[in-house]
Amino acid sequence: MNDYLMSAILGIVEGLTEFLPVSSTAHLRIAEAMMNLPLDDAYWKMYTIVIQAGAILALCLLFLGRITEFLRTFPQGEGGDRTIWNHPVSLTMIAFACTSAPALALHHWSDQHLGSLKVIALALLVGGVVMWIIDAWSVRQEATTSDVEEMSFIQSVWIGLCQTLSAVFPGTSRSMSTIAAGQIVGLSRPAALEFSFLLSIPTMIAATGYDLVKELHPSKLLLSAGEHARVVMTSERWIVLAIGFVVSFIVALGVVEWFLHWVRRHGLILFAVYRIALGGALLVWGTRFIGN
Repeated sequence: MNDYLMSAILGIVEGLTEFLPVSSTAHLRIAEAMMNLPLDDAYWKMYTIVIQAGAILALCLLFLGRITEFLRTFPQGEGGDRTIWNHPVSLTMIAFACTSAPALALHHWSDQHLGSLKVIALALLVGGVVMWIIDAWSVRQEATTSDVEEMSFIQSVWIGLCQTLSAVFPGTSRSMSTIAAGQIVGLSRPAALEFSFLLSIPTMIAATGYDLVKELHPSKLLLSAGEHARVVMTSERWIVLAIGFVVSFIVALGVVEWFLHWVRRHGLILFAVYRIALGGALLVWGTRFIGN
C-alpha cells in the first residue's frame, strides 16, 4: 500500500479514537500491524506520537474560548474564590506533573511493551470492565463537583496519577483513565470530560516534543548511543508525517463535539462494551490474523 494512503488511514484512526475512551494507541498499533508496518521501527514509533498532535491542535481550537477564560481569570477564578493552588490552570498543571514524573521513570518498560498485542488486548478488556463499573456506579451517586472551577488539589493529583496508567500500559486510554478517575472522586460526567480534555493538552504536547527529540536527537536527552536508533528523515517521510497530522486534525474536529454530546446523554457504557469486545477478540484471534 502507498505510504501516503497508509498515512491518511492512520490519521483517520487517530482522529477518531484520540478522545474516545477506547485508546488511540491500541487502534493505531492494530492498524499498523494489519498494514504490515514494522512496529519496532523508530520512525513509525515517532509517527504514532506526532500525529496525535494534530488531534490535540483540534482540541485546542475547540476549547480556545474556555482556555482563554481560564487564563483571564487566573488565579482568582470566575467567582473570585480560587487561589493559585486550586484554579483550573494550576490544577491542570499539577495533574500533568503527577502524570509526567512516573511516566518518565517507567518509559523504558512502556517502550518495550508498546507493540505487544497481548498487553494492548488485556488493557482494553480490563479497562472496559473498570469503566463500565465506575460509570454505572457514578450514575447512582450525587456528584460533589459539577464544574472544573470547583475541583480541589487532591482531585487533580488523583486524576494525574491515574492517567499514568495510560502512559505505562498501552491500550488503557488517557481519556478512559482520567474520566473514570474523576468520577471516582465525585466529578460529574461533564466536569470529568472537560478536565480530561484540558489535561490532555499539556500531556500530548510534552509527549510529542519529547518523542521528537528522543528519536531525532537522542544525545539531547543524554541517552546512550545504542538505546535508540536515530530516525533519518527524508522529504517523503516528512510528507507522510504531515498527511497523518492534518487528517487527524480534521477528523478530531468533528469527533470531539459528538463525543461530548453523546457522553452527557448516554454515558460511557457503549465504549466499555466496545473495549471488552475488541480486547476479547484480540486475545482470541489477534495473533492469528495480525501477529504479536
